[in-house]
Amino acid sequence: MKTLTALTTASILGLGANTALARDLGPDEALRLRDAGTIVSFEKLNSIALEKHPGSEITETELEEEYGKFIYQIELRDPKGLKWDLELNAVDGEVLRDHQDT
Repeated sequence: MKTLTALTTASILGLGANTALARDLGPDEALRLRDAGTIVSFEKLNSIALEKHPGSEITETELEEEYGKFIYQIELRDPKGLKWDLELNAVDGEVLRDHQDT
């Protein structure tokens, strides 16, 4: 029983630590970073995502800071109705993750 309690506590603490390392950036901060040239324009990031999935529609975007890196998350719906999740490095536009949302 002590082992189960210890594992549960460790899991909860681990989840909390991961959450603390990622934070959503509000619109004002996102625009400030774009205007300062720290991240590329949202238009460019959106364009990169749409190049990966032509004809798709962007349904949601979000800028986060994870482990000190700026990550632009994009959700798309393609012409067939499939949902896609992409993560881009907001500093240079590199595609970090591109997978179908199930």
